[in-house]
Amino acid sequence: MRLVFIYGMPATGKLTVARELSRITRFRVFHNHLVVDLLWSMFEFGSKPFVELREEIWLSVFRKAAKNQLPGLIFTFAPESTVRPSFLAEAEETMAGAGNAIDFVELTCPLEELKRRLPDPARQQYKKLASVEVFEQLRAAGSLDALSMPSPRVSIDTSACTPARAALEIARGLELAGFSPRQANNAGRGIPDHCRQPHEARGISNSYIHASGLMVRFF
Repeated sequence: MRLVFIYGMPATGKLTVARELSRITRFRVFHNHLVVDLLWSMFEFGSKPFVELREEIWLSVFRKAAKNQLPGLIFTFAPESTVRPSFLAEAEETMAGAGNAIDFVELTCPLEELKRRLPDPARQQYKKLASVEVFEQLRAAGSLDALSMPSPRVSIDTSACTPARAALEIARGLELAGFSPRQANNAGRGIPDHCRQPHEARGISNSYIHASGLMVRFF
């Protein structure tokens, strides 16, 4: 099974991109807030039972999906200080079995754009962070970058492209089933070839910029 582990700060578009990627690959989406919101209704956020159960459920879903030979799973994740570093190690260990793989994908976005997106009503469907003030408090306290993440295989700035374009670039970079060059060509129609600039001259290997300004990095 392929576990596509999409991570990024709040409002980088993880769930939206994950859903677009699911349309391409037919992989199921495992949105982290399905577990967070369930446990938050019973336990204080960040409390010992909340943290332990949250990670236990996340990992058990990974194990069951792999054991039942799902072709792939797309997991969305927001690194923050209440997640124990051991969770990432256990996730990698869980997927270390024969025929399984975990691919880390990073979504980024400029700070001002994140702040603009945070209050979006669409984020109210789940108990997502929607307050710019609280976001600033968490950022100042270092809570949003307290967890050291594994290096991603693909990193995309979602402010420079549509979610559908981001999903296509992820599928391309990870060589996922369901991706075809025709999809990428159609999504990029209207972007002349000379605008797809290789970055070797700038010392950024395996990267290029579209005319839209989209930076995609493959590692």
